[in-house]
Amino acid sequence: MVRTLKPWLEPTMNEKNAATGICARRTLLLNAILEPESRISLALTLVFSAARKVLGSRMMTPMEMPKIDDVRNDGHLRVVIVERQLLHYRVSFYNRLRSLLLAEGIELQLLIGEGTPIEKKRKDEVPVPWATPIDTRYFFGGMICWQPFRKYAQNADLVIVMHENKMIYNLWLTFFERPQRIAFWGHGANLQSPRPNGLKEKFKRWTVGKVDWWFAYTESSAKMVEDAGFPRARITVVENSIDTAELTRDCANVTSEDCHLLRQRFGLGDGQIGLFIGSLYGEKRLPFLLSAACLIRMQIPDFQLLIVGAGPLQAEMEEAAQSCSWIHCLGPLRGKEKAVVLMLADIMLNPGLVGLGILDSFVSGRPMFTTDCGVHSPEISYLSNWKNGVVTKMDQRIYAQAVSEVLRHPEMLDILRQGALSSSSRYTIENMASRIRDGICSCLSLR
Repeated sequence: MVRTLKPWLEPTMNEKNAATGICARRTLLLNAILEPESRISLALTLVFSAARKVLGSRMMTPMEMPKIDDVRNDGHLRVVIVERQLLHYRVSFYNRLRSLLLAEGIELQLLIGEGTPIEKKRKDEVPVPWATPIDTRYFFGGMICWQPFRKYAQNADLVIVMHENKMIYNLWLTFFERPQRIAFWGHGANLQSPRPNGLKEKFKRWTVGKVDWWFAYTESSAKMVEDAGFPRARITVVENSIDTAELTRDCANVTSEDCHLLRQRFGLGDGQIGLFIGSLYGEKRLPFLLSAACLIRMQIPDFQLLIVGAGPLQAEMEEAAQSCSWIHCLGPLRGKEKAVVLMLADIMLNPGLVGLGILDSFVSGRPMFTTDCGVHSPEISYLSNWKNGVVTKMDQRIYAQAVSEVLRHPEMLDILRQGALSSSSRYTIENMASRIRDGICSCLSLR
């Protein structure tokens, strides 16, 4: 197969070799019809060829990469994890995982790339002294990412890569230059895809079974991976989380005086408060939130809605706040300010996409009310209906009725609060690191 691909990897082809090139292409296309793997090789190689025309000699194909000769191999087991970009909320997790693996005699080598130019503007990438930076290039407006790391993968005992179609080198490694063991980390599908049965998602489902192990973000992710035909015994449920220690401390330090001052500052009175906190964009179903809040206000006359966050729909939220004195758009809040507004609220409202933001609900003990909107991230599986939060149908009246019912009955609200607080002790980076450590050890034991 690799020999068949070689004509596509040449930078140019002169007249003398034209006939040979045509024959090679015909052979490759015939293979592509007969073998699914060949179709992938054709697509990957075309991408490499196009990228090389742009970058010239700076762009090495997988076959041209230097042989490994500078990666330490002192007899210890070595695990490589590749992150396209490392965001600030993952640093403490990787520090914890590194310590756990060292205790097992396993070296963790973390390879980190860089985000797209647009992602870099957010300034949420952070360096890790012990991690290894790798070259990262993007093509077609960020739709394709090229991160070659062959010299680190070849002698590794296990390589863990993200399950994303755009990570071309991950696919190359999976199909053509497999290390001793390779694992995917991901969701098993793109839950926000507008075409869940389109070619991209069909391809993604097909690649699910092409690795030795799976690290699934949540139980629902594991179910999708298993439904795609991967053995359940080789799936580790990570229980994806972020470091909530600082927010936990901040919430514990909020005083009644802090809450009183915030009520005075925004003229909230003594009414019950529903809080939305998150990015302000379409998938959050913010128009639905405003309409449902109006219905809640009709049943609970002193109800107040606080909206915390920034995003494309911020202007619309600010306009709603100007029209209704009981709606307050506070902009983005962090640290102590975020903790105060969480502890001031009675409940959290987010009828649209719920992801890791559910951890704010658990840490603060403010139950989340959402809907079956169909665009949630896998972390929605952390919500146990009517135990630590509430999920209703995507209907404004049903949603508003559920919220109003709980706010009118303190005993119901207390049960949900206790359930949310109880969940906060489970979804932590310590638990997440321990689960991945156990999965790595199990994968390394494979024969």
